[in-house]
Amino acid sequence: MTQPQHMMALARANEIRFARVDAKHDIYAGRLGIADALVLECCQTMLVRDLLMARRRWGLSYSRKLLLRIGMSESKTVGSLTERQRGILIAAVGETKP
Repeated sequence: MTQPQHMMALARANEIRFARVDAKHDIYAGRLGIADALVLECCQTMLVRDLLMARRRWGLSYSRKLLLRIGMSESKTVGSLTERQRGILIAAVGETKP
């Protein structure tokens, strides 16, 4: 017997949450860059601000200032970024494209 649809959706959501936590830990440890995280499936629904805050010593204030400087909304999700916006963000954090 197969699981009900809501249980499968809950399991999928949990997989994404755990993958997102792993990605944040990797970003904090320096094993994963922001440029690499932008293409991960688990990060597509994440706010850009939250992705930036995963970096070591980057808090809410620093992330907000960077987003304000490049003219990007705090509520923007990673998945909704255009290629141009991704390039601007990567340049602003000082990384190279993958």
